[in-house]
Amino acid sequence: MSEKPVCLVLGAGAGIGGTVGKKFAAEGYHAVLARRSDEEGLNRMVGDIEAAGGSATGRLVNAVAENAIEDLVAEIERDIGPIKTVVFNLGAQIGNRPLEATEPKMFQLGWQMATFGLFRVARAVIPLMVERGGGSILVTSATAAVRGNTGQHSHAAAMGGRRMLCQTLNAEFASKGVHVAHILIDGAVDAPDTLGKLMGPERFQELREQRGLEHDGLLLPEKVAETYYHVAHQHRSAWTHELDLRAFSDLAWWNHPIKI
Repeated sequence: MSEKPVCLVLGAGAGIGGTVGKKFAAEGYHAVLARRSDEEGLNRMVGDIEAAGGSATGRLVNAVAENAIEDLVAEIERDIGPIKTVVFNLGAQIGNRPLEATEPKMFQLGWQMATFGLFRVARAVIPLMVERGGGSILVTSATAAVRGNTGQHSHAAAMGGRRMLCQTLNAEFASKGVHVAHILIDGAVDAPDTLGKLMGPERFQELREQRGLEHDGLLLPEKVAETYYHVAHQHRSAWTHELDLRAFSDLAWWNHPIKI
């Protein structure tokens, strides 16, 4: 059993999720990094944390599978230590698809990852947090949670549900010490295994050279991680329940013309 508080990251890729896990580990947490695939990349992240003097555990988990999330929470609580913070970073983007190309199973998968997955982890971990007197759940979200758009039927519905679930969880459990924060990522993230995979390596590198790197026009995971850690440690008299993050050069979601 670890003597450190535990930060569980669901969706610990090389972008926001893994970087947030590294930040918490650097601040004295034991980071449990869970992702669906790429065991080599997962082990590399764990090794980086340990090389920097922190402690971490990696787990390959298919969060959509029955009882996978619940079993992971139970294993951590039994074998590693009490979960103080959960970072729910599962993506649910299936790409830009017109209605007729969005199969029912595809639509359902977005909901399973974005909304039902959050419900499951909340149901597994919140009673434990309440019993211990508190904890935090930091939920990564997207512009689609507040604004639907062409081709985003599954993603917008799933993320909108995620946002409303965060609000209902806060309404029920904030007074019991559990802080749920809905963190809307309103912009492109400098992350090779998310945006990079969607765009392809060549287009992603072009974007980095045009807007990222020294231009600071892409959200940097290291800077995003600082915000996550801050929110998790706010005083309860001034909790942030919802915020949006974007690069200084981007327009906010409500200032963009609607695509038709």
